[in-house]
Amino acid sequence: MRRLSKAQFIAALMSTAAMLAGPALAAETPAPSADEAVANRLDEVTVTARRRAESEQKVAAALTVISGSELDRRNIQTVNDLENSVPNLEVTSQLGGGQPQFRIRGVGLTDYAANNTGTVGVYVDEIAYPYGSMTQGALFDVARIEVLRGPQGILYGRNTTGGAVSVITNAPTRTFDAGVTASYGRFDAAHVDGFVSGPLTETLAARLAVTTDQGGAWQYNRDTHEKLGDKDRWAARLKLDWRPSDKTEIDGSVRYNRDQSDGLGLRLVTRPFQSHNYAPIGRLYPIDTDPRITGWGISPYFAQLIGAPTNAKPFRNNEGWGVNTRLRHDFGWAALTAVVGYEDFKRREFNDWDATASNEAGTYFFNKIDTLSQEVRLASPGDKAFRWLTGLYHSTETVNGGFYSDFSEAASLKDWMSTTYKQDVETTGVFFNLDYDLTQRLTLSGGLRWEDETRELKGFKTEILAPTYSLLASTSKNRHMGEWSGKVGAEYHFTDNVLGYASVARGVKSGGFTTYNSGLPSQLDPFDPEKLIAYETGVRSEFFDRRLRVNAAVFYYDYRDEQLQGVLYTQTGRVGRIINVPKSHIEGGELEITWKPAARLTISQSLGYKYGQYDEFFFVNATATEAAKDPVTGQYNKIVYSDRSGERLPFPRVDYKGSVSYVMDVGAWQVEAETNYNYRSDQFSTSSNSVIGDYWLFNASLTARPANGKYAVGVWMNNVTNSYFEETRNAFISAATASPHEPRTYGVRVSYRY
Repeated sequence: MRRLSKAQFIAALMSTAAMLAGPALAAETPAPSADEAVANRLDEVTVTARRRAESEQKVAAALTVISGSELDRRNIQTVNDLENSVPNLEVTSQLGGGQPQFRIRGVGLTDYAANNTGTVGVYVDEIAYPYGSMTQGALFDVARIEVLRGPQGILYGRNTTGGAVSVITNAPTRTFDAGVTASYGRFDAAHVDGFVSGPLTETLAARLAVTTDQGGAWQYNRDTHEKLGDKDRWAARLKLDWRPSDKTEIDGSVRYNRDQSDGLGLRLVTRPFQSHNYAPIGRLYPIDTDPRITGWGISPYFAQLIGAPTNAKPFRNNEGWGVNTRLRHDFGWAALTAVVGYEDFKRREFNDWDATASNEAGTYFFNKIDTLSQEVRLASPGDKAFRWLTGLYHSTETVNGGFYSDFSEAASLKDWMSTTYKQDVETTGVFFNLDYDLTQRLTLSGGLRWEDETRELKGFKTEILAPTYSLLASTSKNRHMGEWSGKVGAEYHFTDNVLGYASVARGVKSGGFTTYNSGLPSQLDPFDPEKLIAYETGVRSEFFDRRLRVNAAVFYYDYRDEQLQGVLYTQTGRVGRIINVPKSHIEGGELEITWKPAARLTISQSLGYKYGQYDEFFFVNATATEAAKDPVTGQYNKIVYSDRSGERLPFPRVDYKGSVSYVMDVGAWQVEAETNYNYRSDQFSTSSNSVIGDYWLFNASLTARPANGKYAVGVWMNNVTNSYFEETRNAFISAATASPHEPRTYGVRVSYRY
């Protein structure tokens, strides 16, 4: 059977959607009634991406909005799953750990340590979650998620070069409401979430939401067949909303989450792994063929060091809690918003990065992260020709801890190591933004931000703990950043439903420190802030009485001092370090189409494209250096450097995402059939010096509910075609590994809404 090409397959999907739509359109030839006309339209979502309540189609920026109902329909349970629904967004975790990296339009930092912030800001109810491991709580009771592409800073609390992911949870209701959803699926995976909401007094309302995930172990040990991958996490959130007058509102929340799930096992790829590569020679592990196979091990000394049993498998033991409050008051001439939030997060995580029973790359992270952020904004009324917004942001952050490494059976090390540190960060930013309606159709805008940041690394130490103690490195360093960012733009309303815009923005992301195991002084040098100038133009449009929505954007990024996870070589080994690339560029665009050809049929499609290359970059050539390694001693006697200018940046070039949903009547029931899909092109992995292949991912669901009923039942299937694909590839110490995606999973789901 001939396999369809990628282009043909996309065309086939589009054609199928059109064929489905044809009969539905033909059936609606008679003029619709007023109620039918409303049902035929796409939903209009109100967003706060620009810190004002407005229709998403009025936002002159590259914005994707996913509603809470769409999250449920697509079975999106963590922020990592968003990459399947947002163009030019990828979320990956190097070495499969609980430290995800967000990348938007190719802008993202790869780093497995806990102390550096990402290029994409993640917010929950306006509170920043600046460190990747903090974002791994479950998504539950969510109203919508807004994803902004491009540099942010003049409206959002933190400076970012990639973009922002803003999660808005459901607010307390003024009437009683409650609901519960439960699902059970393959590998004994169970999920339950529920909420209860309503008024406590005439002015005070509350909402309590809880969720839990259990089971789901889909991997197994190649030697013992012990299962791996069970989830054991739960979370709760209590929100309060007090409105003492029609001009004042105070809301806030208290939340807690606990994750004691298994970790993700890695697979051996690209080459066999020779364990214990010294006398007596250990087992030779072949490349794994079964996509569910993995392996792990732990030495007695390491188990005692981290307080785990001697048969421990990869695990997480993370705990977090937080509290926030927000005051909003309308003075008439301006609206005041004041937000304060505190987050406390403890990370305890054991991973086996050689993916075998040999103890050559066991890693245990132990970190405590505390963040306190405060923001005050004052905004003019939104119905004036001249609009302004100004604000002040301040945050303090502390990251304590480090990680232990078990290299006891690695030929080049044969030891147990410890890296510990404390990092303190203090950031102050002041920002303002202006919008002026030059005519009824033309609006000019501009904004500036100044950010001052002090980042201190205190008491950094890398030690060999055993068999013979040795202090390899010790230092305390600090760096200061004072940088401006800003944006100027114009937007023009060609019609009431077609908005065009163009902008130039400058974004900045702060520098930091590489906190890996270190024996090289140069590895400890801080890396510099990265700067990005973004040129963007786009259109947001609706046609046919809001039945067809077309949004598009193209961009060009002038990238300076890009932060990149590089490698330092010595004669005896290689170590990772975050470096700065002097000059590079990225160009690309997105196209998003949502079509409702009939009241019961909705089709969404998106296409993302990006290409980037180094323009000025002279650095070590890992391929040539590895090829020149002495085959007998394993030493790097010749370290090769080369001009890397012109090389492609390591991210996927193309992604295509879409969904089709159709609601039909079956007797007294309404049945909704939904499928969504995601294609991502291949990408080069710098850490493994190999190519990660492209992939397709298909998910589907079928949900039935009685007409005007309060409950629903359904079935769902993720990874329908049971495709094998890898999220990352890695080369750590001596093993070449990959972090795999889950195979096909399926299950049943029931829900009840009071």
